[in-house]
Amino acid sequence: MAKTTFDVVVIGAGMTGAGVAVDAASRGLKVALIDAGDFASGTSSKSSKMVHGGIRYLQQKEFRLVYENLRERQRLLENAPFLVRPLPFLIPLFGKNGVASKTLVKGYSTALRLYDLTGGWRIGTRYRRINKAEALGHLPTLKTETLVAGFLYMDARGDDARVALALARTAVLDFDAVAANYLSATGITHDSSGRATQVLCHDEIHDTDVVLKTRSVVNATGVWADSIFAMAEHETSHRITPAKGVHVSVPRVRLPVDVAAVLTVPGDRRSIFVVPFEEAPYTYIGTTDTAYDGDLDQPDCTPEDVAYLLNAVNEWTSSDLGPHDVTGVWSGLRPLLAPHEGKHLSERTADLSRRHQVTDSKDGVIHITGGKWTTYRQMAEDTVDALAPYFARLGKVQTKRLRLHGSGTWRPSTRTQTHLYQRFGTEAKDILDLVRIDPTLGEPVIDNQPYIKAEFIFSVRREMATSLVDLLTRRTRAHLLDARATRKAAAAIAELVGPELGWDDERRDLELRRYEELVKKELSAAGLAT
Repeated sequence: MAKTTFDVVVIGAGMTGAGVAVDAASRGLKVALIDAGDFASGTSSKSSKMVHGGIRYLQQKEFRLVYENLRERQRLLENAPFLVRPLPFLIPLFGKNGVASKTLVKGYSTALRLYDLTGGWRIGTRYRRINKAEALGHLPTLKTETLVAGFLYMDARGDDARVALALARTAVLDFDAVAANYLSATGITHDSSGRATQVLCHDEIHDTDVVLKTRSVVNATGVWADSIFAMAEHETSHRITPAKGVHVSVPRVRLPVDVAAVLTVPGDRRSIFVVPFEEAPYTYIGTTDTAYDGDLDQPDCTPEDVAYLLNAVNEWTSSDLGPHDVTGVWSGLRPLLAPHEGKHLSERTADLSRRHQVTDSKDGVIHITGGKWTTYRQMAEDTVDALAPYFARLGKVQTKRLRLHGSGTWRPSTRTQTHLYQRFGTEAKDILDLVRIDPTLGEPVIDNQPYIKAEFIFSVRREMATSLVDLLTRRTRAHLLDARATRKAAAAIAELVGPELGWDDERRDLELRRYEELVKKELSAAGLAT
């Protein structure tokens, strides 16, 4: 990388930055994609894992935003069919004496009709009202004494971290971009005319400095965007308002559900989601939406966050969940745009717009801020369009119908093949080849989880995983499902991948300690048994 002059260096390898890398590289630019951590290690691995339009944005009269979300949802379904799939959503209706409020029913009906008209219909199924028995069939622990009926509508789901990784690999493997994780930007230098010409970097793994020569820079660092603003413009910036979102996982037997359910939060004007993980027997609950002013690198889940989510579920179900039921937690920060000067900031971060904004510093540095991961492709297109003044020729956008790396005609025929296809696409065949050579690599590693040994081998050989934390929190979602069960299997996984990564006993023990510390820190911060 240090020997190449790039057209653009993209700082931040989350969903947006990886999307920018694909867009720019597919238009003919020479691209470098870098991140201070792992791919998608920030917000892009800690979302609600849903690709959706956002019905609540209709309440804020954000009709254009919902339209864009639903249009981009459909493009993801078509361009990454192995990673993004339709998911039914249930809205249960409660009332007294078997009757729900007419105002409530009319409100939901109107919102869902608008949702379909705004673009929800593209998924092929429109919303419908269902009876009490059908609602209980989807979420059996709903309180029968107050449950009246429900609505079903369609949205989609996707593993955020694997979508971001697929984008980075598409840029590199299909369009000759260069990508490096654990390479942090420490400075941006300009020539005598004021044009950005270099990104100063630090290799976090080898503790060395690297200088990348470039003709332009894109700041796609999400909640860290203000630090890059300051780096580029040499002045303090406060353009981002972080909002914390927390999720918790529980065993499916404690909260059985086969669709995503939308539950209102008592005493709050918000809703939460209850969502089944696709293959593993766990359900996750989220999300909170609160203002945050702490350490951007470590937004802990608190006991209050856990109570907020569990209390909301317990209000409408008989599951009677407690902290002892929680098996995994994750907490991320949404990079919301700060209010314009003079505009009052609501106490509710949910009221802040999820729109995105592209800013040109007029020195070859473009900043992309705000937005949500469903619309990453549109955000990337707008960002690369903003690079046009800096290049004599910039190709037309290619990403509207661009299939991500791993798309193809191969389809699975067994349960294991389906599991692998939904994570790796057609590259599942390469993992199956590993199993054919060594059948022991087809064995699961973690209790109650579907991941097989060959997946971990593939991730260190082909997906730039460098640590146990990379493998357990992002290449797989084992840590999110059940942190304690994953911790028990960590030594076996370290033994498996250690030879691939050249780990000696000392390095293997270090990796185990680091993961152990992560588990203890997250669980103890949330007030949970470690």
